[in-house]
Amino acid sequence: MTLAQLRYAVAVDTHRHFGRAADACFVSQPTLSAALKKLEAELGAVLFDRSRQPVVPTAAGERVIAQARVVLREAAALAGAAGEGEEPAGPLRLGVIPTVAESLLPLVAGPFASRYPKVELSILELTTEAILEQLATERIDAGILATQEERAGLQTEVLYAEPFVAYVGEGHRMEADPEVACERLSPGDVWLLSEGHCFRDQVLHLCGSAPSGEAARSVRFESGSLETLRRMVDRTGGVTLLPRLATHHLGPSQVARLRPLAAPAPQREVRMVTLRAHLKRHTLAAFADVVREVVRGATGSEADEV
Repeated sequence: MTLAQLRYAVAVDTHRHFGRAADACFVSQPTLSAALKKLEAELGAVLFDRSRQPVVPTAAGERVIAQARVVLREAAALAGAAGEGEEPAGPLRLGVIPTVAESLLPLVAGPFASRYPKVELSILELTTEAILEQLATERIDAGILATQEERAGLQTEVLYAEPFVAYVGEGHRMEADPEVACERLSPGDVWLLSEGHCFRDQVLHLCGSAPSGEAARSVRFESGSLETLRRMVDRTGGVTLLPRLATHHLGPSQVARLRPLAAPAPQREVRMVTLRAHLKRHTLAAFADVVREVVRGATGSEADEV
């Protein structure tokens, strides 16, 4: 058997389609299919159930593919050992949750590309579950999340911590308050992200109950963008919660609407998650260093760096 055959088997498992797997491996579909037939003949086992769409591995195929991933990582480690200590280079594929992507990536993408021009950085905006699924199939090299994941085979590293702040609209009952107490908020009082965003769950966890007798907001709107929620507050009032890094670009009139949350101020930790045996540790460490540097520059303090 050859490493190429193992790569083809892993690609079919990842994409669950022979044509897409062939495209990912830069070969024709007949070439890929013929190579996999030879591998199956040598192993004496059928690796994929070709009668199903999408294609799925057989029980024997699952075992072989799991071992193939190990073999391919070890083979790549041999090549990587020779270049250890050299300038980071090659493709780096990252998955980033939306509420981190919209505030962090505009700050970090440029400086990282300037410092490490040999790295081909590809970034996908994904939900937490999609990041974990793509990590498992090695379609991405690392994910950037805002939750603690304790799954087997994963390694997490805290990049930075950022507190939450309130963004209070004109005429809101808390507009004159120097700080906002979370227990005075209710889900009906706060503009929220749509379901599937971990920041939404974090905000709902913080909300208490609004004072009795307060009128409920007549418009209900949920968005996938923190910026859209902030604009809703500007136009229609109310309040929303934001991670601090999402506020660094605001103008003076908008900064005036920010309020710290009462102590103990809640915060979130932004983490990088990788497979424990990942080979691009040197490049990932370089990316993590740039993230910490730009966050420190944007916030003007090292207090939130971990």
